[in-house]
Amino acid sequence: MQPFELSLTEASRAVRARELSPVELTESVLARIAAVEGRLGAYVTVAADAALAAAVRAEREISGSGPRGPLHGIPMALKDLIDAEGMPTTASSHVRAGHVAERDSRVAERLGAAGAVLLGKTHTHEFAYGLTTPQTNNAWDHSRVAGGSSGGSAVAVAAGGRRSPWARTRAVPSGSPRH
Repeated sequence: MQPFELSLTEASRAVRARELSPVELTESVLARIAAVEGRLGAYVTVAADAALAAAVRAEREISGSGPRGPLHGIPMALKDLIDAEGMPTTASSHVRAGHVAERDSRVAERLGAAGAVLLGKTHTHEFAYGLTTPQTNNAWDHSRVAGGSSGGSAVAVAAGGRRSPWARTRAVPSGSPRH
C-alpha cells in the first residue's frame, strides 16, 4: 500500500507515531496527483513546492515538539471558494481569473494552525451554483463529468485510492464549511 492510499485516520496515526513522515506522505499524494490529474481535472491549482515546504516544516515541528494534533502534517486541498493567502481563488470562473487571495480565510487559517499541508485548490461548478463540475472528469468513467459543486473535491478523493480522503474542505454557497 502506498501512503496516498491510507485513510485520513491511518495517515494521522502513522504521522503522530513517527512511522510515516509528513514529507513522505505529501510526496506520495503529489505523485498520485501528477499521475492522474491530466485525465481528471480535479485541481484548479496544485501548489507542490509550497506543500513540500509545509511538509518539511511539519516534519521538523513533529520531530522537535511532537504533533499539534491529528491534522499536523496531513496533506489536504481546499475547494476553490476558500481563500488561502497568496493562492488563486477563482471559484472556477473566468471572471475571477488572476484573483489571488490577500489573506487566509478562517478555514485556511485554522487548518494552517493545526499544521495541515495545503496541496492546492479543487474545482467547483462556477461559483458553486450548479449540478455539475464540467471541467472535472468522473474518476471512474472519463466520458462523464463530476456532479455537484464539490466535483473537484469528490474526484480528488476518488482518485486517491480505495479509502483515501485526500482530505478536502468544501463549502456550500452560503459559505458554511462542511467535511
